[in-house]
Amino acid sequence: MLNKPKILLIYTGGTIGMRKDFDTGALKAFNFSKLLQRIPELKQLDCEIETISFEKPIDSSNINPEKWAKIATIIEDNYASFDGFVVLHGSDTMSYSASALSFMLENLAKPVIFTGSQLPIGDLRTDAKENLITAIQIASLRENNKPVISEVCLYFEYKLYRGNRTTKINAEHFKAFTSPNYPDLVESGVHLKLNSDLFLPIQKNEKLKVHKNLNNNVTIIKMFPGISEVVLAAILNIPSLKGIVLETYGAGNAPTEDWFLNLLKQAILNGLYVINVTQCSGGSVNMGQYETSTVLKEIGVISGKDITTEAAITKLMYLLSQEIETKDFKTIFETALRGEMI
Repeated sequence: MLNKPKILLIYTGGTIGMRKDFDTGALKAFNFSKLLQRIPELKQLDCEIETISFEKPIDSSNINPEKWAKIATIIEDNYASFDGFVVLHGSDTMSYSASALSFMLENLAKPVIFTGSQLPIGDLRTDAKENLITAIQIASLRENNKPVISEVCLYFEYKLYRGNRTTKINAEHFKAFTSPNYPDLVESGVHLKLNSDLFLPIQKNEKLKVHKNLNNNVTIIKMFPGISEVVLAAILNIPSLKGIVLETYGAGNAPTEDWFLNLLKQAILNGLYVINVTQCSGGSVNMGQYETSTVLKEIGVISGKDITTEAAITKLMYLLSQEIETKDFKTIFETALRGEMI
């Protein structure tokens, strides 16, 4: 008889772990060690569940690379003892965290699934129970005594997505996330529909490597009509800045004015990495398709292809911490490392 899969539930904070104080009406975190008391349905799952919580649960607006490292450390410390991990996290920055962890956990061979909710777990109409129960069920899927999924994912409102392909699109609807350029991996209905051909291949005989140090000397610049030379120059000349994600128009287009191109060219010559991503909700950068992006390609701007902004900025933080030679950086960034781009 096979042992039941063991799932570690990691609570970082967020709406899913809140309950309403009936005296004040305010939301506050509940004791996650009593989770089974609050959601008795979890006992019906064919797996063993243990819980661990941040000592001080945080609002996801306060997430940062140090707290990503904390999540990664919990997974590293418990990796040999569990078959899968479910990370409970506030939805506002969940796509950033799922993207970051995908790069931090190299050679991952077990599922790490982020989930959360739009309403607290104790609310009458909560989406928390379905999200949590199905995320755990998916994390415990096994075939030939091996995990079916071996990547960082995000589960929300009946869909499992590759984590570094997601973005939050709605602050009010239960369908809060989308994966604009990659299909969902699993759809939850009466049965779980697995799109197995879309999963990342399972890592075999490779030891998990956890990268805890990210370089956050980076920024995001969103292009807009009327962006000024003074503002752009001030940003590009920040002394410690190592890289920027430039959100351009359409398929990677930007102004062709001399001042704009000269500023970017000089910044790149000074060692700054500039990543071109589209500010459209879906689609891909294709530098050279239009004249307005041809010059960007010529001066050394790196193509983000169809990557999300969330994945682009966290991949940039990760690669900057790897001490990659300048001549190789462009090629490595433009290569899919964890299924984050085409």
